[in-house]
Amino acid sequence: MKVATYEATVENGQIKLFESVCLPEHTRVYVVVPGVEEVARIHVGSPRLAQPERAADFTKEVAVDFPDAPLR
Repeated sequence: MKVATYEATVENGQIKLFESVCLPEHTRVYVVVPGVEEVARIHVGSPRLAQPERAADFTKEVAVDFPDAPLR
C-alpha cells in the first residue's frame, strides 16, 4: 500500500489541506492528529429492566377521556 502525507487544518469542522490536492472520489483516508488528547466520550445506554420477567407489570391501559362529560 502506498501512503502519501499531507498537512491540513480543521476549519468549521472540515479538514482543509494546505496543498492543492486532487484525490479521487471515495478514496479512503486516515486522519492522524498529533499532540491532541481524545475527548472522553460518554455513552448512555438504553434503560433495561432489572427483572425482565416482570415486564407484564408495565403494560399500559388506554383510558378514553370525554372532554364534554358533565362534572359531578
